[in-house]
Amino acid sequence: MTKKWWHDKVAYQIYPKSFYDSNGDGIGDIPGIISKLDYLKDLGVDIVWLSPCYKSPLADQGYDISDYYDIDPRFGTMEDMDRLIAEAKKRDMYILMDLVVNHCSDEHEWFKKACEDPDGKYGNFFYLRDKKEGELPTNWRSYFGGSCWEDLPGTNKQYLHVFHKKQPDLNWENPELREEVYKNINWWLDKGLGGFRIDAIINIKKALPLHDYEPDRDDGLCNIKKMLEEAQGIGEFLGEMRDRTFKKYDAFSVGEVFNEKEEEIPDFIGENGYFSSMFDFNETIFGASDKGWYDSAVITPDDYKKCCFETQAKIGNIGFVSNIIENHDEPRGVSRYIPEGDCCTESKKMLAALNFMLRGLPFIYQGQELGMENVHFNSIDEVDDISSLDEYQVALDAGKTPEEALQAVRRFSRDNARTPMQWSAEENAGFTTGTPWLKVNPNYTEINAAAQENDPASVRSFYKELIALRKNPEYKETVVYGSLEPVWEDRHNLMAYYRKGDKTLLVVGNYQREEQQITLPGAYKKVLLNNYPDITEDAQTITLKGYQVLILEM
Repeated sequence: MTKKWWHDKVAYQIYPKSFYDSNGDGIGDIPGIISKLDYLKDLGVDIVWLSPCYKSPLADQGYDISDYYDIDPRFGTMEDMDRLIAEAKKRDMYILMDLVVNHCSDEHEWFKKACEDPDGKYGNFFYLRDKKEGELPTNWRSYFGGSCWEDLPGTNKQYLHVFHKKQPDLNWENPELREEVYKNINWWLDKGLGGFRIDAIINIKKALPLHDYEPDRDDGLCNIKKMLEEAQGIGEFLGEMRDRTFKKYDAFSVGEVFNEKEEEIPDFIGENGYFSSMFDFNETIFGASDKGWYDSAVITPDDYKKCCFETQAKIGNIGFVSNIIENHDEPRGVSRYIPEGDCCTESKKMLAALNFMLRGLPFIYQGQELGMENVHFNSIDEVDDISSLDEYQVALDAGKTPEEALQAVRRFSRDNARTPMQWSAEENAGFTTGTPWLKVNPNYTEINAAAQENDPASVRSFYKELIALRKNPEYKETVVYGSLEPVWEDRHNLMAYYRKGDKTLLVVGNYQREEQQITLPGAYKKVLLNNYPDITEDAQTITLKGYQVLILEM
């Protein structure tokens, strides 16, 4: 494998709206991010990915972009963005932006021009079809519920939107559209951006000609994934984009890739892959149901282990996967992957180590390093997220009570990750002097950065140690490039694996409250990390306490 500048890095995702508010309007902003760069540097972060802060009506929290060349005034100005890139560079850090090019906003200039002249140049930037009375062009269900087709204002046509109706899909079959996309990417890279996280990219290739599929709910519609399974030839678009943009700048790119076929992995992240990396979503999609969130299965410790090891085996040494516990589209990882009632400092550290030491690039989502948890919504009125509101309705339509529907939303809502970052025990968690745009998790008085920064026993300090271990010249080669070999795979509620390079490290976590014994194959040289102050051992037999995790040099 050709070694790249980003292989040994640690990445951190910021959701700008909820990170830090510098001007008291209740919304996080770019000057707020700049003021916290030293906090991230102290943690050991190298790459900072910002969720969208482009100009947008925020129908889907900025993933509906009305101007790819401008910053939304809520978040600051282009001068602020230039300053952020410059300040990051001073600290040897790289800024990534979100690349959202499956769709734009219906308030984008292109879409407005398509409405004015659907048969002209810009009409061909979108998927437009003639309107037929009582009949839709296809029976696809949008990711946010309801039909993927909406009337094109002022015309007798309809347009395709696989997400929100304010997010019309861009027609990647049109080379003129692709040119505009590449032009914009290069404009940002010329500014000094380190690269991009690429949103929902699998959706850019549609199965043509567009047609219906077997309905899978009473609404007569079908899951959009049926179409994606049939779509062929996305590689032509992605290879062209790589060659015209990222490759020229040696930029880092990480794809949000669902539904990839196993044989395509080398094409995506191999030696000359479309992307530098792609996220592992195996754990996040586990237990999902076509019926909706209300029907989704709870993931167990053994399921979590199996999901991680499946991905590791599938990727092998083809390339680098990006490992996550949570992101802006998922609930908080500690609330999801730690059995109910067992969230504590020890279990949070265990989950951190088991995920962080996997082969690949670790991504931390804001607040994850503090062990931030899901928030308890008292009613659906407290929920902002459009997908959560849709899933609440889906549950009601399926005959669930309002409380049962709300319980599903509490478990899976994207708002869990979007509550304001918990900086201190001061009012509004120190996030804003104004009224926060989304409710703050009431547990901020116990879980916050100020309380953890100087506490050597805190979750944040443990993350700092994990990052330091990854960068330690003595172990870096093994942690970054070493192979991963699962061990004791069949042991219930135990997750363990070797990382083997010029050193051999054993990572082992007791994924339960009860103690559990392991017998090592030989003596260990050194304890590199332990979430308890000590180890109970007898010869080569170690008694692991509840949720104890160890990283041992063998």
